[in-house]
Amino acid sequence: MDRFLGKEVQGSLLGKPEEQEQSTEEGATLGDDKGHTRKRPRRDPPGNAAHLAGPSWRHIRAEGLDCDYTVLFGKTEADEIFRQLEEKVEYFTGALARVQVFGKWHSVPRKQATYGDAGLTYTFSGLTLSPKPWIPVLECVRDRVSGLTGHTFNFVLVNRYKDGCDHIGEHRDDERELAPRSPIASVSFGACRDFCFRHKDSRGKNPHRKLEVIRLQLAHGSLLMMNPPTNAHWYHSLPVRKKVLAPRVNLTFRKILPKK
Repeated sequence: MDRFLGKEVQGSLLGKPEEQEQSTEEGATLGDDKGHTRKRPRRDPPGNAAHLAGPSWRHIRAEGLDCDYTVLFGKTEADEIFRQLEEKVEYFTGALARVQVFGKWHSVPRKQATYGDAGLTYTFSGLTLSPKPWIPVLECVRDRVSGLTGHTFNFVLVNRYKDGCDHIGEHRDDERELAPRSPIASVSFGACRDFCFRHKDSRGKNPHRKLEVIRLQLAHGSLLMMNPPTNAHWYHSLPVRKKVLAPRVNLTFRKILPKK
């Protein structure tokens, strides 16, 4: 498992790998502190996140961006959770393993699954999904996050990246089913991958504004809290990194509004 503790390595939902492999933009980077000279995002005191206690937190702040990062699980425990996720999670196949982008359907460049409370549905990328019942390993991680942060979650999206060629392009988690003002908790196991935030006004060939891309290193056993209003203003992505050879499993816990 030591191979999962990687050093820094650097879209639409599908993206173009050859474009994702290189970046000419200056970005703010948070992760391995050795050797970085580029500007980092300001780390504010906890402020309205004063309830966060226990592990050492990094607070990532920018215009409209509010995130908190920590390593939640030690290596031994993270290794065991990763092993159980690899054994127990059942991923989508067939039509559910495809995604709609600009009206066309494509194979998803990763594996996905959803788990959660009964009676919920979640729609994204042209798919409406009903979660499978919780399994013990997911309940364990969910309860640890809730116990630490004070937030409750009733749904989790599981993404498995077999290596650095699997990826997810720029998107926002802003679906209507999400409970207003509820954070999204992203827990990572396996290969260390970089995670990029881009402001909505800085996208495209002729952006309205020039704002730095913020890059974070998501380590084995880590937790990233994406607090409001982050997803209203910032897109995020996990770019292609061909040098990464090991798998990664990411759990994004959400609070979904039940159907009326």
